Amino acid sequence: MYRRSFIAMAASALAFPGGSVLAAAPAKMTVYKDPNCGCCHEWSKAMAAAGFSVDAHDTDDLASVKARLGVPADLQGCHTAVVDEYYIEGHVPLEALQRLLREWPPLRGLAVPGMPPGSLGMGDDPQASYDVYAIPTGSGAPYVLMEVRPQKG
Repeated sequence: MYRRSFIAMAASALAFPGGSVLAAAPAKMTVYKDPNCGCCHEWSKAMAAAGFSVDAHDTDDLASVKARLGVPADLQGCHTAVVDEYYIEGHVPLEALQRLLREWPPLRGLAVPGMPPGSLGMGDDPQASYDVYAIPTGSGAPYVLMEVRPQKG
């Protein structure tokens, strides 16, 4: 009886290393960015450090990438990433992206318009203040998914 239990536990450990199926393969992320943009490079580095498999594509025509993905003009940011079926526009913080991939809501993507000072890749300052927008599928209006505000304390 002990032998069967040991074999079952060993097989489980091999099938699910680290106790998580998600730990087996990092999420693939394609980042489209201007070749001369330092903050885009820093954001991509932060995503790689968080465990994403980042494939960066330098392009001089970000407008066509954003148009192809359907990123609303008023929500466009510095760079555009694609993870699974979602686009990630601009300096979206890691927490918002992790929430998106954990919950899998019916969205086209997330966006941080412009280049907010202190956002991830732009200094990553705990005193930063900006909003992360969710862009729903279909005809729904974008809405604030997360408010990033200065930390108190």
